Amino acid sequence: MEVILREDVEKLGARGQMVKVADGYARNYLLPKRLAVQATEANRKIVEQERQAWLRREAKFEQEAGDLGKMLAGVTLTISQRAGEEGHLFGSVTSADIAHGLEAQGYTIDRRKIQLDSHIKQTGEYKIPVKLHRNVTVEVTVNVIAEAE
Repeated sequence: MEVILREDVEKLGARGQMVKVADGYARNYLLPKRLAVQATEANRKIVEQERQAWLRREAKFEQEAGDLGKMLAGVTLTISQRAGEEGHLFGSVTSADIAHGLEAQGYTIDRRKIQLDSHIKQTGEYKIPVKLHRNVTVEVTVNVIAEAE
């Protein structure tokens, strides 16, 4: 069965692309979840209009993310945590802590957009990537210091 994808489907294709799939896959998965429509001439026109609207929205979001990225590029965040003798933290600094620190400086960033490989467990300076859009990633400098007692 030939279908036109309405969304990007991993390992199958991109939005607006016409692909040939097994009948059962289309009937039981793609069509009920509204990820695709049958490939007819009328559906091709509708999907193309949806794709054009999506591209306009996506360009707007990318522009906004780029502007935010320019502002975030120079941001340095300082987080103080209790630490032991050699700089080992009691606990750790997580992406939620970084998001709260950015929010205190006036930037509202979802913690899931902060690309922290593992929690920070040592004092020091770190460059943390923040993925604002799939094409826009900015590095934020995070200084982790020992809390004064």
